[in-house]
Amino acid sequence: MLFRPTTDADLDRVTAVTVDEPVGRIDADRYLEELKEGMYRPEWTWIAEDGDRVVARALWWGRASSEHPVALDCLYVDPSVADRAAVAAALITAGLRAFAERGAPRPPLYNLTLPTDWRADPAVVAALAWRQEAALAAGLTDEVERLRLEWTPDAGLPASGGRLTFTEGTDEDFLDVFRRIAVGSLDGETRRNLALMGAEATAREEVDFYLGCPGERSWWRLARTPDGRVAGLALPSATPYNRNVGYLGVVPELRGHGYVDEILAEITRVQAAAGAGLITATTDTNNAPMAAAFARAGYRVAQTRMIYSAPEPAPAAVPAP
Repeated sequence: MLFRPTTDADLDRVTAVTVDEPVGRIDADRYLEELKEGMYRPEWTWIAEDGDRVVARALWWGRASSEHPVALDCLYVDPSVADRAAVAAALITAGLRAFAERGAPRPPLYNLTLPTDWRADPAVVAALAWRQEAALAAGLTDEVERLRLEWTPDAGLPASGGRLTFTEGTDEDFLDVFRRIAVGSLDGETRRNLALMGAEATAREEVDFYLGCPGERSWWRLARTPDGRVAGLALPSATPYNRNVGYLGVVPELRGHGYVDEILAEITRVQAAAGAGLITATTDTNNAPMAAAFARAGYRVAQTRMIYSAPEPAPAAVPAP
């Protein structure tokens, strides 16, 4: 079996693949549209061939400005293949190896979209099982389940308690608040990064990530109490598809006072005032306080996502003096 990236000559064969399982699917129209925009690319689209048949396909996605792919968006192996997980794992591994050879700083994650009630649907459970096995076998062993939430105008704007004011700040101001918020966070990725890299590197990675998002830096705000103390931050942002919540958080010493509701309300109002008809957000399923805050603000759960990523390498030991 041959595992390889596609070329322009393979386009018809790539779009002819039809995923008929109830998991993350990318149809031909979306693929072609985002191919034109550079979010899918032939060299990020991999296939497995058995003779002249395409028996598996992996679609990696990135921003139009990305040098390397960000995430595996859609993974498919033909049901006629005896061991779908093994073929899928080999295809993912081949792609990740090629991306690393081209200078990708880390393996792209695998973002698998599921319906909200997926555990109650045997077809979804089966479709997830072999993909999960493949991701783990390919080294994407960190698994996180996330909720994708949506706010639309019919939910109404969340009320503000009026206890916080929102001001601009420098990159260093935001870096400092990101650093403080990381401590005690319930977000899985933040906790992993904090354990591996420490608060400083975790904060810098967050700032760099949001600076690279389609949202404007001018949207960012610090949340302050009436006496001027920084309570947290509000980062309205955007994806290539729509406005989103971006990032929000409360500093550890002021948690438990309901400030998260006011910060989320501010982000929602900013996005709605800009004309957003849809605002998206994500949070880990085990971050119950954040999920509850979204529910209070009128956000509904639209999807579940399983995220598979490679574990961060442990920091090198510093020899004793």
